[in-house]
Amino acid sequence: MRLSSFHLAALVALGSAVAIQAAAPRETATATINGKNVAVEYGRPTLHGRSFDELMKDLPADRMWRTGSEQVTTLTTDTDLLIGGKKVPAGKYSLYVYCPESGDYALAVNRDLGQPLGKIWAEAPDNLKNEPWPRSEYQKEIGDQEVVRAPMKKLAVEQPVDAFTISLQPAHQGATMTLSWGDRSWSLNLEPAS
Repeated sequence: MRLSSFHLAALVALGSAVAIQAAAPRETATATINGKNVAVEYGRPTLHGRSFDELMKDLPADRMWRTGSEQVTTLTTDTDLLIGGKKVPAGKYSLYVYCPESGDYALAVNRDLGQPLGKIWAEAPDNLKNEPWPRSEYQKEIGDQEVVRAPMKKLAVEQPVDAFTISLQPAHQGATMTLSWGDRSWSLNLEPAS
């Protein structure tokens, strides 16, 4: 089997990601909406002296970013939500960010929960073989399972952050999700579905 340069680069990056996993801890941001739990679990990569723009240059052609590092980033909600004005039923979803070269970034909520690392990397450590990993070609592999793609509002950043951070803060009857990394930050509202 012949690997494309994209797949070879992805495997090298994957190997590097696994090697530094201890440096990219998993975090969970939580909120309560309609008296029910909402949580986002994600990996927290750091810039390590790089710029956000440098990292985004390495995105695949469909410009979809995995929204964190290592295992797939997930949104778990015990209540129906409105995201970008569209209903997202209670359940568990993967999160990606559409990062066009110009224009607004958008959060993509997808039904696909990733693929076991052992399926895409035979030498995966035993403790990670069954962990869900994001898809490398979003549009081609899982674009048809997208529930919503909601534009995010770009925010002014007072203090850049080295480690990627997702927060959920109470807002009205719902919560505001904020994604911050380096000198960039975006937000969107999660609202209760009526």
